[in-house]
Amino acid sequence: MPEASRPYNFSAGPATLPEPVLRRAAQEMLDWHGSGMGVMEMSHRGREFVSIAEAAEADLRHLLGVPAQFRILFMQGGGLAENAIVPMNLSRGGQVDAVVTGAWSQKSAREARRYADVQVAASNEADGHTTLPTAAGWRLRKGAAYVHVCSNETIHGVEFHQLPDLSALGCDAPLVVDCSSHVLSRPMDWSRVGLAFAGAQKNIGPAGLTLVFVREDLLGHALPICPSAFDYRTVADNGSMFNTPPTYAIYIAGLVFQWIAAEGGVTALEARNIAKARLLYDAIDGSGGFYANRVAVDCRSRMNVPFFLHDERLNEPFLARARERGLLQLKGHKSVGGMRASIYNAMPLHGVQALVDHLRDFARSHG
Repeated sequence: MPEASRPYNFSAGPATLPEPVLRRAAQEMLDWHGSGMGVMEMSHRGREFVSIAEAAEADLRHLLGVPAQFRILFMQGGGLAENAIVPMNLSRGGQVDAVVTGAWSQKSAREARRYADVQVAASNEADGHTTLPTAAGWRLRKGAAYVHVCSNETIHGVEFHQLPDLSALGCDAPLVVDCSSHVLSRPMDWSRVGLAFAGAQKNIGPAGLTLVFVREDLLGHALPICPSAFDYRTVADNGSMFNTPPTYAIYIAGLVFQWIAAEGGVTALEARNIAKARLLYDAIDGSGGFYANRVAVDCRSRMNVPFFLHDERLNEPFLARARERGLLQLKGHKSVGGMRASIYNAMPLHGVQALVDHLRDFARSHG
């Protein structure tokens, strides 16, 4: 196994970044490409930063194969803000159907109720958010302005491995996808999407940047109460420069996009992510009950792996020994407890192997 130069950070977000990206950012901190300025010092309207933003958007569009009829917006506020911004732009004050599969989609539905008539079309709450409700059983209304899903639940570790095809369900509403925690970990089927959004701090870059991919026909319908800076039409018409964008976060995201391309693109990363997830789940499942993941096998997240020790009194010793081995941020979300390993694109396979070695060693010494 390659020698680790840094500890392995399994945080759910803000999360680990590729080491080559961090090193390049450090090299360019004081002087970007001979400009005499660091990126944080640049005018967002100056030619230097405009070139950074344009390259980042072009690279992102290429990596995900985003069709020309979708606009890519660089916004602020994270996924939580989009829970309000989306209904302010798309609901027209009418009906919204939401599929609740965990903590984040619950928050989305609750926030959207401030602006629209929200119905929970399906929920997995009864089984503790450990399965996914079959799309054929969703209760979708004919008049809904859109249908909201969270395609990967960071806290509960549930993932849609394929996006639902609403047209096959007889629904003509656009699908809105919160893909914050697995964006760029796999290809996106844009034929099934009306709008997708993602906070960058999980799988792309630092906190402060939110990506929005919105089909052009969905622009221009914002409610009167929608702030101008959050009106998708205004943001699109101004090239994401209506207000000062999160410039440094865009720059880091752009470096990450270049890193992904150098690693073989999204398809190559998806194969790597499948291998990492399989390695970790196999270790948990093969522990003889010492560890447990409670999510149904067919909808386990490749990015966020919650697991539990059979004896909760071992939680702190497990975490302490993990820190000694350079394995950081493994404590589960406070709402569910246990452990959670987030293995985003930037987590190398040997980082997951190091975690698996710890799982096995700890089980042997405490079994």
